[in-house]
Amino acid sequence: MTAGTRPGIVARPATPDDIPALVDLMREFYAESSFPLDGAWATDAFRALLADPSRGAAWIIERDGQPVGHAVLSVRFAMEFGGLSGYIDDIFVRTEHRRIRAASAGLDALVAECRRRGCRSIHVEVAPDNHAANALYRRYGLAPGDDERLQLKLVMDASG
Repeated sequence: MTAGTRPGIVARPATPDDIPALVDLMREFYAESSFPLDGAWATDAFRALLADPSRGAAWIIERDGQPVGHAVLSVRFAMEFGGLSGYIDDIFVRTEHRRIRAASAGLDALVAECRRRGCRSIHVEVAPDNHAANALYRRYGLAPGDDERLQLKLVMDASG
């Protein structure tokens, strides 16, 4: 684990009252990669996640009481591990608050929650050229798999 966070930085569990802040943070996160964000969709997604803790959890990362980032955990059952698997769905810290262990506060909370749930693995998707994120994840023991598997996806239409 990392060596503690800077004083004044905390990651606290998000509540439904935090959804507007979570959506704002997610919008900034997506903008860094030039992805648009549908605010209504994001609001509904956070509402669904927070309403059903079996799906995962979210945290607001604060610095001196102000939101500066967020972390989102999704949970699934994975046959490969014979139990629950945590997925770091989002972790974001505003640019001006980076390099002060704010992301570590979010990851500390997320990893602790995975341990509490008895997760047998944690996964994250990260771009190979995102050196800061890769270094952060490696400090937590996350590393590329030792096989040649690719992650494939099919985006399903919500209408059925």
